[in-house]
Amino acid sequence: MAVQINSEEHRILRKLIPLATFPSAAFKELCTNITVEQVQDEVIFKKGDTNTDLVYLLDGSVTLQAEGLIVEVITAESDSAKFALAHQIPRKIDVVANGLARIVRLDADVVNNPAPAVYQEDQSYTITEESDEASDDWMTTLLRLPLFQSLPPSSLQKILMTLKTAHFAQGDVIIGGGSVVDHFYVITKGQCLLSRLPLADGGKTRLGAGESFGEEYLIADYPAQETITALSDVSLIQLEKKHFLTQIKEPILQFISHEDMPDAISNGAVLLDVRPQRDYESQHLDDSVNIPLLSLRMRIEECPRGKQIIVVCANGKASEAGAFLLLKDRFTAVLKGGMGIEEPHLSAEITHPADNTQAIFQSDQPDKDESSGISVFGLEAQIEALKAENERLIHCNSDLEEKTAKLQSEKEQAENQCQVLTQQLERLKEILNRLTKSK
Repeated sequence: MAVQINSEEHRILRKLIPLATFPSAAFKELCTNITVEQVQDEVIFKKGDTNTDLVYLLDGSVTLQAEGLIVEVITAESDSAKFALAHQIPRKIDVVANGLARIVRLDADVVNNPAPAVYQEDQSYTITEESDEASDDWMTTLLRLPLFQSLPPSSLQKILMTLKTAHFAQGDVIIGGGSVVDHFYVITKGQCLLSRLPLADGGKTRLGAGESFGEEYLIADYPAQETITALSDVSLIQLEKKHFLTQIKEPILQFISHEDMPDAISNGAVLLDVRPQRDYESQHLDDSVNIPLLSLRMRIEECPRGKQIIVVCANGKASEAGAFLLLKDRFTAVLKGGMGIEEPHLSAEITHPADNTQAIFQSDQPDKDESSGISVFGLEAQIEALKAENERLIHCNSDLEEKTAKLQSEKEQAENQCQVLTQQLERLKEILNRLTKSK
C-alpha cells in the first residue's frame, strides 16, 4: 500500500538518508511504490544475505547481532535509524525485530539515483526548491540541499556528528569584512546580504535558504572580503574549517590533469581562470576566460550551464575555491596543480574592505635610494628571492594545516568509534550480568 502524503510514515520517510535529499516530485513518486511492513520478533535479514534492498526502521526497535552476540540495539527515534540498517552487501550481521516493528524495503538503485531537482536562478543567487511540508528539523533541511546530495551516506553521517546550528537577528553581522573565517555556513531559514563595501549595488548579493558562504575563504585560506549581514531573522548550520576541508571539500571536488585537459576542451569544456585580472593579462592559457575569484560569486550567472567548467589558477588553491562556488548546478573540475607558475600569495592580492579597489598593492619605487646614493636593484633581487621563498613556505604551511586537520578529524572519528564500542561493551556486561543472575 502506498504511503499517503502528510501521513506519519510520510513524515518519517522524509527524514531518512538519502531520502531527505530527494526533490519533492521524486519523493512523492517513491512514496507511491513503498509498502510498510510489520514484523514481530522476526529476522529481517541474516548475515550473508545478498539482497540489495535498503531496509529502514520506521517504528519500534531492532537488534544487530553476530554469532548470537548483541552488537547494537537501534530504536526508530535514534539518529542511527535515519540510515539503512547494516547496508553492506553481503550482509555482515543479523538484524532481528524486538517485538513489533515497522520497516520498509527500498530498491537501492532507485534510492541512489533519484530524478534531479529543478532550480530557479534569479540574478546572482539561486532559489532552492521549497519543501512540500513545514519542518523545523534542521537535519532534514540540510539533507535536501543540492550540495549534500553528492556526498555518500558514510560522509553524511560523519558530518551530522560535527554540525552546529546558529541563529542571528535581523541586522546582525555574521561575518565582518577582514575577519578570519573559521566556519562553513549554510542558510536554512531567512536571508542574508553579502556586500563588498564601498562598492554600490553591483557589489551586493542576496543569499537565501539553501545558499552557503565562507567556503572560498576556508579553501583559499584568506580573510573575508565581504560583510555578511542578516536581512531577517536567520537560522544557519555551521561546520568547522577542519571538518569542512576533510568531509566536504575532499569528497566533492573533481580534478583533471594537464594531459586530459585538451580532450575535455575538444568536447566543449570551458577554461575559467580565477586569478586577478592583472595576472591573467600577464600570462594565461589559450581560450580561457577570466573571472577573478573575488568576483565569481557576484558574476556566477556569466558561467555557462550544460558545459564542463575547468577552473584554473597559478597553483590550484584559488581554483579549488572557485570550483566549489560553482558546484551547485554546474559540472566543474579543477586543473590539478594549477598552471604551475609563481604568483603572489592570494592574501596579498586582497585589499582591506575599506579600500575602494581590488588590485594588488602597488607602489612606485625609485631606482635609487636618494639619501644614500646606493642602487636598489640588488636589493630588489634579494627581496624577490625572499618573496619566492616566503611563498613556498606559505604553501607548505597551508598543506601541513590541511594534513593536520585531516588527522585531527580521523582522531575524532576514532574516539567516537571507541566511545560507541565502550557503550556496547557496557551493554554486553549488563546482559551478561542479567543472564548470570537468572541462572
